[in-house]
Amino acid sequence: MNQAEFDRFADEYHVLVDRSIRASGEGPEYFARYKVTDVRRLWERWGNGDRNPTILDFGCGVANCLPHFRETFPRSRIVCVDVSPRSLEIAAARFPRQAEFLCFDGKALPLASASVAIAFAACVFHHIDHAEHVSILREFRRVLAPCGLACVFEHNPINPLTRHAVNTCPFDANARLITGRQMQRRFRDAGFSAVGIRYRVFFPGCLRRLRPLERLLAWCPAGAQYVAVGRPGRIQPVAASPAERRRAA
Repeated sequence: MNQAEFDRFADEYHVLVDRSIRASGEGPEYFARYKVTDVRRLWERWGNGDRNPTILDFGCGVANCLPHFRETFPRSRIVCVDVSPRSLEIAAARFPRQAEFLCFDGKALPLASASVAIAFAACVFHHIDHAEHVSILREFRRVLAPCGLACVFEHNPINPLTRHAVNTCPFDANARLITGRQMQRRFRDAGFSAVGIRYRVFFPGCLRRLRPLERLLAWCPAGAQYVAVGRPGRIQPVAASPAERRRAA
């Protein structure tokens, strides 16, 4: 992830995203809201019953998802992590005292092992070097509690509207999209179990009345986005982070 690149675009993030997704008939708010709604449903189905789970918003940017998380999980601890200090500065100014805002060094998450119930990422991994995906997912697995849930949303490269949006967005110039199957393999390589892919966003704004049908189409790899969902597996022990090793020394 390129810190300087995201610092440069942070102040005009909303304008740039809104322009690139105009063909969908929706704005950034819709995409942030549906993701958090999906996370709530997934947590209700697969979680441990905790109504106030600790949530990691990885690659939070200017925190577009935060107000929806705060509305959905009002008493949860929410930790917003990003590689861009400028994005975190804007996020903290937009939503003071609504979350913890922490900078990511690109290697180790600034969180203790087994301290998070939900690890969430909204269209972040296509900005990360593909060779680093598994190591970052291992960090997700390290910070997740045994009954935790990882929910990674990504653009679907098979969908033509998605490709148009990415190709017209300035801060996606260096993006490399990942298919659902590729992401599923990377989850498993990182030690996750019960990994599933659900495809999302089949109908543009002009056909929004058909969106209740999307649950029936989750299997179909034609949606504009998808969510990869996994639980921490027990395939191999997760190594402590560098910061934890220093504390233990």
